[in-house]
This record gives sequence, C-alpha cells and structure tokens, in this order.
Amino acid sequence: MILSRNFYKRPVQTVARELLGKRLVRQIEGNFAAGYIVEAESYDGEQDQACHARCGRTHRNAMMYGEAGRAYVYFTYGMHWMLNCVCGNDGYPAAVLIRAIHPVEGFDLMSKNRPGIKESLWCDGPAKLTKALEITGELNGIDLCDPISPLKIEDGIDIPVNTIQTSARIGIQSTPEPWLSMPWRFFTIIPENFKEQV
Repeated sequence: MILSRNFYKRPVQTVARELLGKRLVRQIEGNFAAGYIVEAESYDGEQDQACHARCGRTHRNAMMYGEAGRAYVYFTYGMHWMLNCVCGNDGYPAAVLIRAIHPVEGFDLMSKNRPGIKESLWCDGPAKLTKALEITGELNGIDLCDPISPLKIEDGIDIPVNTIQTSARIGIQSTPEPWLSMPWRFFTIIPENFKEQV
C-alpha cells in the first residue's frame, strides 16, 4: 500500500525515522525497481542551518514549501541528483533526504545503471541510489502518493526499534552548531541474505 499524504504531514524527524523499512519504488516503461529505505536524514525549516531553506524560499528549494508527499529532487556538486520527500505543513520547508536503500527488485536495471559495481554498493549513498533508479530533476515535484506515479513509497517491513541508530547528518561540515550535531540521520541494516517475501 502506498504511503498516504498524512504520513508525510508530520514532523520531519518522525517521518525520517519511520521511512526506514519503507519500500521505494521506481517504474520505468512498465519495469519496476525497488528497495527498502535504510538511511534517511531530516532537514527542518528555515531555522535549520543545514537546510536548503535557511536563506528563505528560492527557485531551487521552492518544492520544499509545497505539499507534503511530493518529491524534492535537486542537483548538487555539478554531477549528482538527490531525492527528498517533502514533509510537514504547506508553506513550511521540511524534507527527508533518502540516503540509502537495500535493493529487492529490478536488479537488471540497477546493474545496468551501476556497471562494474557490486550489488551491496549500488544504492548505499544518496547519489548512488538516484543513479541506480534513474531519478533525475524530471521527477522534481512528482506526487509520491499517486498510485500511478513513476516514483512512490509503499509500506514495507517492520524495522525493530533497537536496530535504528542516529547520528549527525553527513556532508554539512560548514554548518554551525547546534545544527551541525543534531542527531537527525537515521539508519539501520538489513541482512545481506534478506529475501523479500512476495
């Protein structure tokens, strides 16, 4: 079942934690690729000095101010796409960065997009998973709650609370405290030999 709009209309830290174990699904020309989310970071409003909205609304970050349950896809370092889920109330800029997934479907597609790389490294970073799943700026603003969307997030597997870890967010070294050390990165591990039950 696809996650509802109300799932995303909550505090961004709650959404980030509860996205662990959910199933990210990409549809391309009738083919599907999917994986369970195992790492996510939350970015919380204009006061969050690590957030794209820290300087207010811009053309680039406008999607963050929109409807919860939409994808916010942005380009960074001149080479990478990053996938985020918009959260919270309309007009409040908050989003969860999807940092890693555990692949469970569409191995041929991911292998083609990540040639010469072993399966465990296909999607273990935010730029890696967007490349593996062919997620680009064309999907910015797509409705993740729409059953016919080419990108959506579904219910997945239960992640035991005692396996969820937190840390400071990654790649924000120039961010001042207390934002630099906020424990807003959530992650877990799914065993390498895990097989999806269908």
